[in-house]
Amino acid sequence: MLPYFKKSEKWNAPTDHRNITGQFDPSVHGFDGLVGVSLPNDLVPIDPLVINATQQLGGEFSFNLDYNSGKPLGLGWAQNTALQGQRSSSSTAYLASQFLNRPNLSVLVNAQVSRLVQTSHGKTPKFLGVEFRGSDGALHQLKAKKEVILSAGAIGTPHILLNSGIGSSSALEAVGVKPLVDLPDVGINLSDHAVIGNPWLANSNDTFETIRRNPDPALAQWEESRTGPYSDAILDHIAFVRVPQALVPSPDTTAGPNSPHFEIIVSNGLPAFILPSQGNFLALTTIVVSPSSRGSIKLRSNNPFDAPLIDPALLKSDFDKVAMREAIKSALKFASAPAWNNYIIGSAAGLAANETDAALDAYAAANAGTLFHPVGTASMSKKGATNGVVDPDLKLKKVDGVRVVDASVLVSLVFDFLVMADTH
Repeated sequence: MLPYFKKSEKWNAPTDHRNITGQFDPSVHGFDGLVGVSLPNDLVPIDPLVINATQQLGGEFSFNLDYNSGKPLGLGWAQNTALQGQRSSSSTAYLASQFLNRPNLSVLVNAQVSRLVQTSHGKTPKFLGVEFRGSDGALHQLKAKKEVILSAGAIGTPHILLNSGIGSSSALEAVGVKPLVDLPDVGINLSDHAVIGNPWLANSNDTFETIRRNPDPALAQWEESRTGPYSDAILDHIAFVRVPQALVPSPDTTAGPNSPHFEIIVSNGLPAFILPSQGNFLALTTIVVSPSSRGSIKLRSNNPFDAPLIDPALLKSDFDKVAMREAIKSALKFASAPAWNNYIIGSAAGLAANETDAALDAYAAANAGTLFHPVGTASMSKKGATNGVVDPDLKLKKVDGVRVVDASVLVSLVFDFLVMADTH
């Protein structure tokens, strides 16, 4: 898939115009695509401390020039989907004005799809109809000539399929939906990243907390020049790490010995949804990037506009608990580097370097949340396989006329795919 990622990518220099030699590898990036990718635009005071810590600790924190090189282990500069100081996405890239004005494209806003509609009742049923609720509150239907492409994401796609009568027949009958196609794997196999934003008190008043308590100057700077703190994400550096070899499960949840089990994000402040009334912080956010836990998406009722029942199964498996525990230990180790001696005051979560495994597990259970990277709920399998939801060509099994094109088809959280598709 690398050639396609490079084809879509438009690498662009940070808006601070600094020399970025030694911060990324241009040979593994694309420069002529539509989705902007860049290094951090606005450096923060902890950046040199982070680099010093990698030099002091080495090992799992050795500097990595570019984690998109195929060898992601170590700590390196973060890469964000941004273009000239603004968020870049599939929407800004592929639904920009020059595409919206195409005569063969119509975009409906404030519309919600309720289900796919069966249009043929042959040996293999065909679903070329789409039912949706428009901005007027009424239900409408459209019919495709060739195919319907379903791209509603790992939550929305299985929800629409189940509401269409495509899924486990017994589960559909239990909520009052008429089964049309028995496809039991729809909505199962949900995989997501468990995350904890571990906070340390910082001996500094130059963190995100200070900016967010008085955001107007930074916001005005961004609105005028697309520079400053609001031109950036919450991180400048990421570390990707494997658990100790003795703890690697069999089979390994990762793609192999060069792929990580967990990630540590280094941030000059707490996540955006947390703002204490006082204090300044450093956050070392730990993430299980190759989880073995599996959750599900189920129907709440036969009303297609009722929200689905979502079970992310975060830290459900024994190995995911181990991976998060080791990630927290690794974060504690990183915070102990001499580079932080005059910066870190102490753990704001009460974590100590000698915490027992039981204490770390209890801390993780109480504080873990989702990083909003769900996949797997319309998983791909071999053509002709009895399991799975789509074939390798993304066509819906047991159905004609429907393809699923989104992250729901990924069987698991394939680390290298998500790095290349990073959405920071």
